[in-house]
Amino acid sequence: MLSMLATGGALSAGELRAPFNVAQPTISKHLKVLESSGLIERQVQGRVHRFRLQAEAMRQAEDWIARHREFWEGTLQRLETFVTDDPLPEDET
Repeated sequence: MLSMLATGGALSAGELRAPFNVAQPTISKHLKVLESSGLIERQVQGRVHRFRLQAEAMRQAEDWIARHREFWEGTLQRLETFVTDDPLPEDET
C-alpha cells in the first residue's frame, strides 16, 4: 500500500484494496496503523476517504531502519566471525 501511495498519489481505501485479496475491514485496520504511525494522512471528501503518503515520515522511518540495519548487520557479522573462526577446545579425555 505504501508503494501504491508513493507512486499513485492520494488513493481511496477501495483503490488501495483492489490488488489484494482481503476484506475491507483488513485494509481499514492496516490504514489505521499507518495513519497512527504518521506514515499516511487521511483526507475526507464526502463519503470517500483518500490517503496520502507522508514523505517526511517515510524518510525518518528509512533513516531509523538504516541505522538499526547497520548495527544488526555488523553484530551478526561479528557473531559469524566468532563462531566460525574460534575453534572450540578439543576434549582431552
